[in-house]
Amino acid sequence: KSSILNFIYDCNKNYTGKIIFEGNEDDSIISVRRKKLSYVFQDFKLFPKLTLWENIKIKNNLTNFKTDDHILMIIDKLGLSEKKDQLVETLSLGQKQRVSIIRSLCQPFDFLLLDEPFSHLDESNIEILTDIINQELENQNAGFIMTTLNNEYLFKYDKILNL
Repeated sequence: KSSILNFIYDCNKNYTGKIIFEGNEDDSIISVRRKKLSYVFQDFKLFPKLTLWENIKIKNNLTNFKTDDHILMIIDKLGLSEKKDQLVETLSLGQKQRVSIIRSLCQPFDFLLLDEPFSHLDESNIEILTDIINQELENQNAGFIMTTLNNEYLFKYDKILNL
């Protein structure tokens, strides 16, 4: 399941065939990826020697999509305010997962790719994040593709594919 998301995001080219997104084939998908896709990686892809705040801001500085106040509000909702200046390498897996999700929301997108986004989270954080993600999807009029072992999350969706 992760491989499919990696193919779509163009970070794994180990497949045959073509991926076409809005008329763009594989070779030109990099520009599409920057503007149309955001990805929550299963392994987070965070910078361990940067702080929680720096990991989020590195994305937002490229896009200027969210205000600092909005990002801080999300950090606070997820109980991470006291960890803001802590190095990511010192965070728990659940904290890293929340940082990864916040970072993915700091850019415009038509599709949000979520690879096992809640595997290290408790029910409370899953509920909070589901609300935040649903609101962001609605605000951006975007869709999502999610891999998960548990399909009981509170997302609005049109179709479930069991692989």
